[in-house]
Amino acid sequence: MKKILFRKILFDCLMFFIITIFGIGSIVWVFQAVNYLDIMVEDGRNYQVYFEYTILSFPKIISKIFPFAIFLSFFYIISKYENNNELIIFWTHGIKKLQVINFFLKASLALMFIQIVFISFLVPFTQNEARSIIKESNVNFLESFIVPKTFNDVIKGVTIYTDEKKQDGSLKNIFIKKTTGSSSNFEITFSQSGKIKSQNNTQLLVLFDGQNIKGNNKSLDSFSFSKSDFNLSNLQSNTTTYRKTQENSTLELLNCYFALETTNKKKINNFDVENCSISNLSNIFRELYKRFIIPLYIPLLILVSLILILISKEKSNYSKLKILIFLFGLFIIIFSETSLRFVDNNLLDNVKLVLIPFFFSLVFYSTIIWRLNSSISR
Repeated sequence: MKKILFRKILFDCLMFFIITIFGIGSIVWVFQAVNYLDIMVEDGRNYQVYFEYTILSFPKIISKIFPFAIFLSFFYIISKYENNNELIIFWTHGIKKLQVINFFLKASLALMFIQIVFISFLVPFTQNEARSIIKESNVNFLESFIVPKTFNDVIKGVTIYTDEKKQDGSLKNIFIKKTTGSSSNFEITFSQSGKIKSQNNTQLLVLFDGQNIKGNNKSLDSFSFSKSDFNLSNLQSNTTTYRKTQENSTLELLNCYFALETTNKKKINNFDVENCSISNLSNIFRELYKRFIIPLYIPLLILVSLILILISKEKSNYSKLKILIFLFGLFIIIFSETSLRFVDNNLLDNVKLVLIPFFFSLVFYSTIIWRLNSSISR
């Protein structure tokens, strides 16, 4: 009977957790997807790239919501059990409050491990895949980002200006500047009219009645044309495509740190890890801290929610205590996230931050045991 009761309360907590994390996650994802849509359209990407990129952002959203969803779920279910007098069933079957707390503490360790695996392996992988999709995709939605009376510089090395853009896609009074390498190598094209069209899976800007000027070092060449095709395929966007520290795998970050400690050089040559340098060491520590240390606050959050077991709903200030417990849990979540700011590039200085979740969890657990023992001895 005891196992059934434990399974029931844990099942309720986990079900509410799943509903919460996917419910909130979906809402955040929709809002974020709308922002991504504007960026993709302005950047000239197609909808397949947009869909794949937004889907790959969902694990990161889930990892951010995870601690709050855990705390809210356990807080809500335990509070519900207390309000419905369902916790009395545990006590009448000889289950002690410490047994319930130890059971939830073991469950919190399992959830903590899941979060570490999730945020250390799956999230960096999906973030890197999302960046690769942007990097490898072509600018192939050009009609969307060409805005009249605006210097459109979404394409790397190319600036396009037009006075007017009609509904059929035709352009009037077009200015195009293209630079390659140094600023002394440029190509400027003026045209009275033009239109974007697709031909053999290639996008072209067909220009009519214009002039082309090419600059190479100190020489200038120019010619006039009645019709000219400006190839828009295989052009790169100005969107950032370099790999960020958060997109490196955990193994790469660990290898980078140990390599930096061994060589003691500002930069490691022939080492296949981007962002691996002494100047970026603090960011590497922050990323490792986020992946391995912040999840350690999950047992503490569940311990905070378990305070509700120690408080009877018959107390006159029960509602106020519930609010204080909930606010304290939120404070821990906020503190765990903001503690990233204190991460330094010195390992010994960071040990203090690493010990904080262990220290507070131990203090909290000891306080709960003391509170239970003192209530029994009365």
